[in-house]
Amino acid sequence: MNGSGGDATRPLVVARAIRAFADGFASVLLARYLQHLGFSGFRIGAIITATLLGSAGLTLWAGLRLNRWGPHRVLLASCALMALTGVGFATVTRFAPLLVVGFIGTLNPSGGDVSLFLPTEQAVLADLTETGRRPRRFAIYNLAAALTAAAGALASALPEKLATANGWDVATIERLSFLVYVVTAIGAGLAYRGLRGQIALASPRRGLHRSRSIVMRLSALFALDSAGGGFAVQSLLVLYLDLRFGLSPAATGATLAAAGVLTAFSQLASARLAGRLGLVRTMVFTHLPANIFLILAGIVPSAPLAVTFLLLRAALSQMDVPARQALVMRLVEPDERAAAASVTNVPRSLATAATPALAGLMLDHTSFGWPLVIGGAMKALYDLLLLAQPLDRD
Repeated sequence: MNGSGGDATRPLVVARAIRAFADGFASVLLARYLQHLGFSGFRIGAIITATLLGSAGLTLWAGLRLNRWGPHRVLLASCALMALTGVGFATVTRFAPLLVVGFIGTLNPSGGDVSLFLPTEQAVLADLTETGRRPRRFAIYNLAAALTAAAGALASALPEKLATANGWDVATIERLSFLVYVVTAIGAGLAYRGLRGQIALASPRRGLHRSRSIVMRLSALFALDSAGGGFAVQSLLVLYLDLRFGLSPAATGATLAAAGVLTAFSQLASARLAGRLGLVRTMVFTHLPANIFLILAGIVPSAPLAVTFLLLRAALSQMDVPARQALVMRLVEPDERAAAASVTNVPRSLATAATPALAGLMLDHTSFGWPLVIGGAMKALYDLLLLAQPLDRD
């Protein structure tokens, strides 16, 4: 694939930003809505786990189908499934059907992007960008998403406010609000139309071949990081702040929106750091302090302190993302990129899915931030193991 860098990748950036608004909105709304339906912390965690497990399978499907369908068709099919997800959550209220909808749909409870769109978008973006410009291009791609996700998180308090002001049932208005996925799926699909003609396959894609060993090693490390992250996905942070401190929906939405803004602009700093420190050192030297802040947010006794440490964490926690994306794309051959993106993201989704139910069970028995403490410790271990790997050959 060939393109002109920023202009060629603009449709990807726009589509990612549109999708991220819905993800930011739903990730904050989901736990609160499920509470209003009367679900326990364990059941809420189980539904979050189902969404992440489904994302893992869909991500692998997208990476494999890219070989046969081509990027444009994969992305449009993903938009169709996103719209159906919105319809499902807007019409289903029982636990077992919600598990099914969560598993087969694209709802993202993490606040970040762990979805079937990811391997295709990352492969296309790498193909359309020169090697030296990839960290910055990935940073812009992530920056746009983080800003709109923050706006979505801020908007998540509107359904409850609207229902309260008009005397409507809160759970009903929150349920209908998931139709935002239908609107954003249409918007993303229109944006992807701008890629037509830019992303014709240049050569047969054979999956992983030369880079199999290094990709598998990275996948194992990323899985450890994501298992820790599963203890503190955004929906569970909402639950934690409510159960321990009684933080209002508006305050929670504002906190996570502010966190999203900090996350967004940190992406650009990450690209500059990568040029000076190298990709792996940039990842570790920003991610490790963020995980210490996550642990502290689970320990401190007051809401202002917890919010402060969560915001400090947000300012650093995603600076590793563009560096990680650029690292994976640099270490593999061009015809391995979609497969590498899938194989590194699928274990991340599976590992993230393995822990939210356990975190929800912990919060059923105590409001203390054990999920944040355990998750932060696991993610810090990942940082130290990554630093020991001979990967950064800038």
